[in-house]
Formats: sequence, structure tokens, C-alpha cells
Amino acid sequence: MSTRKQLRQLAEARRGVLVPGAFNALSAKVIEDLGFEAIYVTGAGVTNMWFGLPDQGFMGLAEIADHTARIRDAVDLPLIVDADTGFGNALNVRHTVRTLERAGADCIQFEDQVAPKRCGHFSGKEVISTGEAVAKIKAAVDARQDADLLVMARTDAAATHGFEAAVERAQQFAEAGADILFVEAVTKEEEVRALPRRLGKPQLMNMVIGGRTPILNAQQLGELGYGIVLYANAALQGAVAGMQKALTVLRDEKEVREDSGLVTPFAERQRLVGKPAWDALEKRYT
Repeated sequence: MSTRKQLRQLAEARRGVLVPGAFNALSAKVIEDLGFEAIYVTGAGVTNMWFGLPDQGFMGLAEIADHTARIRDAVDLPLIVDADTGFGNALNVRHTVRTLERAGADCIQFEDQVAPKRCGHFSGKEVISTGEAVAKIKAAVDARQDADLLVMARTDAAATHGFEAAVERAQQFAEAGADILFVEAVTKEEEVRALPRRLGKPQLMNMVIGGRTPILNAQQLGELGYGIVLYANAALQGAVAGMQKALTVLRDEKEVREDSGLVTPFAERQRLVGKPAWDALEKRYT
């Protein structure tokens, strides 16, 4: 079964499948190695880790396409790719779909913010008109070459127009052909619980560590009927915490040993990047 069909089945099962975010190929390999079923290529993570900048619209199509292609080469899991606002109008969205589909995306996510966008859990967001947002989703659906490629429609309207307006937008996105719906940054547990009852299409719920949405366990969210439970930047935040701990010890004690528990052992690092397989290939060709 193709990764696109796998992802559709995961979403439609509505069992709250946990999907961590990857910000580069190595983080994607760690996610796969730990037994997760799909990966989210996070725009915020790429922006933070690649540029050292906040998630405020600094990433472009070329960067996310390059990261998607590298991650696609590194892992075999389905990939959900964050395409922000589509990098322009409906015509730009069409180009974005073609580009990311070639790069190996299995699902492409578009949001309805005014460009330049910002993290869904930041203040100061604005959204485009419902009509323009719906047109962009229609353009994305029409642009795909493979009918199995999924389109995810995200709305940030809850923060600016209220919960009911966000539900109404999401419903219109579904009618425009979106395969998965994503109502971002709801702030009340009763809203989290209501969405699967209000919207018929499979949905993603975003669990932002330190964000505005109350954290519910993935099993709870699956029981509510969510298809996907996203932890877009758990790996990133864990990696930063790990770097800070290891480097603080290095700064203060002037050394870090392999048995400190602060670093991945050398052999484990080589296993994760597939060195034994590359050694076997080297022998084959020499």
C-alpha cells in the first residue's frame, strides 16, 4: 500500500494516531525508529532550526520542499507537510501542490491566515476572507496529480472570529474538497470535545506544548473521534533541552563523557544514520 493510502486509512480510522513533527531528516529517522506511524514536516520547526527564527512566515516553498525531499529519502512513513498559507494566492497554491507532491508529500496542509503568517498560538493573527480561503482549497484539490494525495485545510479563525466561525469555515473547506480538517488554537476543552461531533471529515488536533489549547491524552482524543493527534514540535523542544543540558555540562566541567546520560552514544548515532548498511554497500562495490 502506498504511503498516501496508509495515511488516509490512519486519518479515517479516527483513533487518535500520534504524529510527531520532524524538522530535518535525522529527527524523522528517530521518529520512524521509535515506531510512530506518520510524520509531520513542521514549518515552525524548519524555521526555528534552519534559520533560528520564530514561526512568522520566514520559510518559503523552496525550503519546505527541500526538507520534504530529504525526509522522504530518509524514511518510509507517510508525510504530512506544512505549507503555511500556500505562499500566495490560489495560483501559488497550485504551484505549491505540484512542487510538494513531487518532493514526496502524502498530505499538504494549508491555512487561512493573512501572509506573512505566524504560529497559531501567537497573538496578532489575521485571516483572509472565507471566499478566498475556500478558493485556495479548491485550487489545491484541483492541482494534485495523484488522487491519493491528501489536502488538509487549517483554519485560524477561532482566535479572530470565534469558535462558531471557525467551525463554519472548516465545513466550507470540507465542501471544497479538503480531506482532513484542522481547527487551530481552540482554547477550551469543551471546544476540543465538540469538534468531532460538529464536523464530518477526519480531523487533526494540535497539541502545542506550552500553547493555548488544553492538552488531552491521545487516547482521549481518539475516543472523541480525532483522526490525528499532532505534536509538531515535541522533538524540537526535546532536542533543544538536550543540547542545553549537554552543553551546560561541557561549559562548566570542560568535558562530556559518553556514559554521562547526556548524549546519544557514538554507536547509536551511527545506527540511526544507517552506517552498517552503507558499510555493506561499500564492500559490495569495492
